[in-house]
Amino acid sequence: MGARSMDEAPAGWDEVATRLRARGLRWTAQRRTLVGVLAGTSGHVTGADLVERCRAVDPTTTPSTVYRTLDVLEDLGIVRHAHGADGREEFHVRPAADHGHLRCDRCLQVWEIGPDEARSLVAAIEAARGFTVDLSHLSISGRCAACREASPRG
Repeated sequence: MGARSMDEAPAGWDEVATRLRARGLRWTAQRRTLVGVLAGTSGHVTGADLVERCRAVDPTTTPSTVYRTLDVLEDLGIVRHAHGADGREEFHVRPAADHGHLRCDRCLQVWEIGPDEARSLVAAIEAARGFTVDLSHLSISGRCAACREASPRG
């Protein structure tokens, strides 16, 4: 954690303590640790990975505190959960916009699908079925171009 005291929230995250307290939650050492770990994370991370990273900083961290705090942080818009194509729950830290995912079932590479790219697919589903898509939970499995080219059967 560098020279920063564990009593301080990481830069840019200083409002988290106030927002948690406004919900009647205490600003505990475990929550400070989680916020510190999240502040150093970009992209997607699983809850299990977060528990492990927090325990590396504070061995007393409990999974229940991590997951309950993640639920509150999602309500605050600080993290967003989604489910990957393999079904595992992932968290995206401070997402700029909702997005879905493409996942190659051969090489396991994952790409994000932004709102602009997904617009026609989402509109077609809504028009055909009257179903509103939550883009952050959209995961499409398939085969990427490189893996299709490498495979004689495509």
